[in-house]
Amino acid sequence: MHPIHPILFIEIVTGTDDERKIVEQQLRAIEADPTSGIAVQQLHCLLLVGEDELQLETVCERLQQTAPIGLSELRIGYRETIRRPVEAEGKYMRQTGGAGNYGHCWLRIEPNEPGKGNAFVDEIEAGAIPQQYIQHVNLGIRSAMELGMLAGFPMIDVKVTLFDGSYHETDSNEMAFMFAGSIAFKEAARKASPVLMEPVMAVAIDIPEQLAAAVEEDINARRGRIEKMDSVDGWCEIEALVPLAEVLRSSPHGRPEYSMRFARYQIAPRRDDRGDGDVAIPVLRPLRPSSRGGSASVPPDADEL
Repeated sequence: MHPIHPILFIEIVTGTDDERKIVEQQLRAIEADPTSGIAVQQLHCLLLVGEDELQLETVCERLQQTAPIGLSELRIGYRETIRRPVEAEGKYMRQTGGAGNYGHCWLRIEPNEPGKGNAFVDEIEAGAIPQQYIQHVNLGIRSAMELGMLAGFPMIDVKVTLFDGSYHETDSNEMAFMFAGSIAFKEAARKASPVLMEPVMAVAIDIPEQLAAAVEEDINARRGRIEKMDSVDGWCEIEALVPLAEVLRSSPHGRPEYSMRFARYQIAPRRDDRGDGDVAIPVLRPLRPSSRGGSASVPPDADEL
């Protein structure tokens, strides 16, 4: 089975600790099933993630039969990245009566090759930062990346180079350098032209030949691009790349038979973009844990980016 891409997610909210244990037990069984196409994340809350809308809805129905749970609406797992290289300094200094806290680093961040993921490069020379603190600078960077800069989505395809810094013989510690790494990354990312990335799906559609023109028009209206179109025995086979946000939107021509798989991320259009055909996408931020109560807290309006 191909890897699960977390491009769709639903937050699960339980009312009591006992209900949460029941749900977690069910989720472990579901996640262990290689055919489920579902993964579970528990960073800030219980999240069902996957790339098939029907699979996620089916799992939610099963969970609702075992315990009272609250569910957010289906949401798209956007990502964030940067478009230009930037250098920034991160310094964390605190004095609390006894030993202090001192961490200091310089980072260079730049776009990584699309699809290559994030990378951390250590270029510290001459002991500017002791080796035992470098991994904690990286931990701070990774923590900042998970929270993103624009809408709370994880950042992808960013190369980070640690190239300078300083330390204090008595006041430096692991926590201080973790904070310094986070501070430096956030400062750099704000200036590095951050952008939102939307998942794009490779869609294969089989339709009667007489509907081909209408479906082609519909794909174009969804910001999609047709890659291949063949006619065989009165049927038309279409292969296209379409943003996931547009695939989930209902079609005036009904729902044709199609299959889809994750293809890549691409820069999502923004409200302030300029150019022919650009359309702003309403993006719902990832949910954070709500107060114990039975339903997920959903903002009244989408944030349009």
